[in-house]
Amino acid sequence: MSQDYHHILVAVDLTPDSKRVLERALPVARRNDNAKISIIHTLEPLGFAYGGDIPMDLTSIQDQLDEHARERLAEVADPYDIPRENQHVVVGMPDAEIHRFAKANDVDLIVVGSHGRTGFALLLGSTSTGVLHGACCDVLAVRVGAEGEAAE
Repeated sequence: MSQDYHHILVAVDLTPDSKRVLERALPVARRNDNAKISIIHTLEPLGFAYGGDIPMDLTSIQDQLDEHARERLAEVADPYDIPRENQHVVVGMPDAEIHRFAKANDVDLIVVGSHGRTGFALLLGSTSTGVLHGACCDVLAVRVGAEGEAAE
């Protein structure tokens, strides 16, 4: 049954599972009059990872990481004809940036991969759980990386 989605945001981590997540979003878009698809990857700022412990400017390294992520995102999205203007690399905390993008761009469905962790792994925070709990729209969690399944 169609939910009249107009803009679908696919959040990927640039692992081999990213293709599977995107491939689950495509038929949903087709069933909804070829809804717009945007794809997003979030880089955590180097300053978050290292705090203020490194006495150097990390800007050029962050820029290199950003460029590499854009190239990898294009490798995922281009074969599916996702236009470059719909391919987004943002810097920040993944769940917060996905929420921000979704609100700012009238996204009505977020598609994200989930490793299906339970217990402490879930409580300690997965991006998909963070996206689900703060989303302003529907969220489709695609199971990826399950035991016994090889990533394509």
